[in-house]
Amino acid sequence: MLHRRPPFTPPEPHPFRRALPAEVLRVEQEKPHDDDHDVKLFLLSFAAFFVCFYTFIF
Repeated sequence: MLHRRPPFTPPEPHPFRRALPAEVLRVEQEKPHDDDHDVKLFLLSFAAFFVCFYTFIF
């Protein structure tokens, strides 16, 4: 026997969300991810570890 789903109806938004202005609910476009950020973070972390390790030894 074939079961059919009822058509999808989106749920009503929560009353708090309906009370908010449209500017609050607007989603900004994501910026493209640059791979350079990962390298800079790694080098900064490596340098910080090196400085801490060096100061504890000497």
